[in-house]
Amino acid sequence: MGEVKIIVDKRERNLDILEGLSGSGILLKFAQLPVGDYILSDRMCVERKTVSDFEHSIINARLFDQVERLDHTFKKPLLLLEGEDSEFTMNPNVVLGAIISLYSDYNVQVIRSRGASETVSTLARLAEREQGERRAPRMLGSKRAFTNSQWQLLILSSIPGIGPTLAKSLISRFKTIKNVVSAEPDALMQVEKIGEKKAEKIYEILNAEFSEDQD
Repeated sequence: MGEVKIIVDKRERNLDILEGLSGSGILLKFAQLPVGDYILSDRMCVERKTVSDFEHSIINARLFDQVERLDHTFKKPLLLLEGEDSEFTMNPNVVLGAIISLYSDYNVQVIRSRGASETVSTLARLAEREQGERRAPRMLGSKRAFTNSQWQLLILSSIPGIGPTLAKSLISRFKTIKNVVSAEPDALMQVEKIGEKKAEKIYEILNAEFSEDQD
């Protein structure tokens, strides 16, 4: 096997990881990646998140948008979650639910790392394994363009409290996003797993007037 290469998103700022990979004899090539942080082969890309990043991406609903695009671009998408268990501040059930959803709904495998050193070892081993099978890293476009239905699910899934399964139930019942937005809380409650509080919150988010003061 020749020299192992990894394509790194040029916005990556963790010098411990970059120096660790370079010191391991891995050739790093930097580019602005459309998805992920590290491309290890033509089929494998890694999105790295610290515990703090992971929790914030759950709260602001960016996590599932990111992994959706990752899954649509690479055959073997991975999320590397870096940090100790003691660093989590969210309810463990919320974290576990998000991890399960990544695998079951988005085909994204989660790998744990306790810190930068372990992240370096994990990325290096994965790259060596992939490229040992003659799979050179390369940037890819999306495997396929999003259909209208996929965009509808993605939009609804970005609403706090609505995951992919519930988004599908909503669009299946109301047929269009416009109808979901127009639905009163009582109508929303007719969808399985939407109770009164969740229905009111969905209605509030979809119908509240935007205000920059609330950012």
